[in-house]
Amino acid sequence: MSARADVEREIAAFRAAWDALRGALGRTVVGHAEPVEQVLTAFFAGGHVLLEGVPGLGKTLLVRTLASAVGLRFARIQCTPDLMPADVTGTSVFSEEDGRREFVFRPGPVFTNLLLADEVNRATPKTQSALLEAMEERTVTAGGRTHPLEAPFLVLATQNPLEMEGTFPLPEAQLDRFLFKVLLQPPPAAEVLEIVDRTTGASRPSAPPVLDGARVLALQGLVREVVLEGPAREHVVALAEATSPRSATAPASVRRFVCWGASPRGAQALALGAKVRALAAGRAHASLEDVRAVARPALRHRILLNFEGEAEGAEVESLLDEVLARPAR
Repeated sequence: MSARADVEREIAAFRAAWDALRGALGRTVVGHAEPVEQVLTAFFAGGHVLLEGVPGLGKTLLVRTLASAVGLRFARIQCTPDLMPADVTGTSVFSEEDGRREFVFRPGPVFTNLLLADEVNRATPKTQSALLEAMEERTVTAGGRTHPLEAPFLVLATQNPLEMEGTFPLPEAQLDRFLFKVLLQPPPAAEVLEIVDRTTGASRPSAPPVLDGARVLALQGLVREVVLEGPAREHVVALAEATSPRSATAPASVRRFVCWGASPRGAQALALGAKVRALAAGRAHASLEDVRAVARPALRHRILLNFEGEAEGAEVESLLDEVLARPAR
């Protein structure tokens, strides 16, 4: 069999997995077509996701359904101000068995495949920082020992953008570890009616497993083999640079209102997201359009407004409009 035939077969397998997983999510999640696609893009890219939306939009349902559909181990942390770092990572406890006395590490909920950090901004900064090592290194250090996390490992966190009392804004270091920030908007009336019909009847639909851990890892590896070159590759860097107020290519509003723009992780997010979109469309090469399609979820949480931007009520989404309005170099 030719190499071309092998590539076409792998692309077809990825598209089949993409369609099957999207269909499984559609059994329980009504609407939210764009957010669902963005979550799936980050999932196949192997990146963490921050879901933002007001209560009742199905953020938690989306994450739980995804975990069920991919057949991975799932754990949930309900973040509250009294949550301690050891409640996330685990702790060492004194054990006495067979005459031996020693401290034994008891893993916390972070030792899973899909971790839901619900209302993550309600946890204190100290507890939020407990996720930093896990999200970047895929390891947990406790009691002087480093414990690896089983692959795949993904954090999907939720937060409410409206309620500020009793919350702690996520530090930039943690925000930057999320591949995508996905925004969920209130659904239209027709979708609300469908939600009511699905959730108030005698039975509720569920998502059957369509993948497993080994298959997920193989598909995530395939994403890395997609080619990103030429104008698409250059546009990844150009978009990330245009969000920095220190860049000569940044729009005037970015130079005026932004304190800090996207880090190299932002460019990585653009590249990986574009590669996933290319595979989902049946292509082995990522295009410039693929890069631009993932720009918002990849960059919106990496733009930090300065004091003037906060005072003037500047909006990150509007700044991204100006960045994307510029023609590709």
